[in-house]
Amino acid sequence: MKILVLNCGSSSLKYQLIDMEMERALAKGMVECIGIRGSRLVHEKEDAPKVVLEQDVPTYQEAVQMTIDALVDANHGAIKDIKEISAVGHRVVHGGENFAGAVVINQEVKKAIEECYVLAPLHNPANLVGINACEEILDVPQVAVFDTAFHQTMPEKAFMYALPYDIYNKHKLRRYGFHGTSHGYVAGRAAAVLGKDIKSLKLISCHLGNGASICAIENGQSIDTSMGLTPLEGLIMGTRVGDVDPAAITFIMKKEGLTAEQIEDMMNKSSGVFGISGLSSDFRHLIDASTEGDAKAKLAIDMYCYRIAKYIGAYAAALKGVDAIIFTAGVGENASIIRKEVCMYLGFLGVEIDDDKNSQRGVEVIISTTSAKTPVVVIPTNEELAIARETFALTRTCSH
Repeated sequence: MKILVLNCGSSSLKYQLIDMEMERALAKGMVECIGIRGSRLVHEKEDAPKVVLEQDVPTYQEAVQMTIDALVDANHGAIKDIKEISAVGHRVVHGGENFAGAVVINQEVKKAIEECYVLAPLHNPANLVGINACEEILDVPQVAVFDTAFHQTMPEKAFMYALPYDIYNKHKLRRYGFHGTSHGYVAGRAAAVLGKDIKSLKLISCHLGNGASICAIENGQSIDTSMGLTPLEGLIMGTRVGDVDPAAITFIMKKEGLTAEQIEDMMNKSSGVFGISGLSSDFRHLIDASTEGDAKAKLAIDMYCYRIAKYIGAYAAALKGVDAIIFTAGVGENASIIRKEVCMYLGFLGVEIDDDKNSQRGVEVIISTTSAKTPVVVIPTNEELAIARETFALTRTCSH
């Protein structure tokens, strides 16, 4: 059974075609700049060089069609016929309180995704447009896998804000959390690497990329996570501010004469390590600059690692202990210096890093010493495979 996994962003479409028999990615790629100048498709077949196709892609329907055409192309395609695709799994950012797991898409599901536009205005509309485009082209079951679903196991004490309760009742304003598909996947892999049953483990998962979040996982379920109503809360990120005193927002608005839209733009797009360093949101550039003596780059890295360590400490308390700490995503998988700096705060938890093991990049590896009380594990995330697995589980008995 072959599953097509789609992730529709505000102007892009990422895809993977996965053969579920071997859980192998047969092809992957991305349609960039949908609806704007410079649109193109970058396509990569398994064990073959990348192919770049530049052409106008005005709508998501054309982007989906372009993806299908690339997958069945005689020269660089991965399948011979569109009928080899058995189902489509869609990443959907926000499911609100409606979904605690993946669901087969129908009209009610699409309506619920639309109702969450206000909670994810940059993502959910694009997700739904991609779903509708697929329905026009592919006559197969489609599944929605929600970033927020994994965190629906959080208890009320963790997801509620201390605002008047009527605000929650009226607007469902609460902490939802994100990166759930990634946190769930790496928790399962970490349990396997450690040779333990996930239902017996207390794990802290650190998804560190341009967007970043930490999740406290007990017995395979999320009990708390650092992102909130939106992906803005929590850790310092590439361009996002993370936790900030709410009064600082109104202070800046008054002093700088900013509108709500302008302050949102500042907090999302020009803050974080980029805002502090004035240099970049890319940690490769920041690490190089810090090594060369750039004080603001070093400050940005120090702040970033300090905030991560604080959350790990808090979640160790929430879990009443921790059996392992996981690093994943672009920074977590590849930046050994970031992992080491974070772990230097965590000796009180029994964390001790092996520098040789920690020097590895992008591989599954236990980077703690053999004598460390608390193992630290690097697990490359694979959200596409996680989405494909959920899609397969829900659709393998469907016929089309």
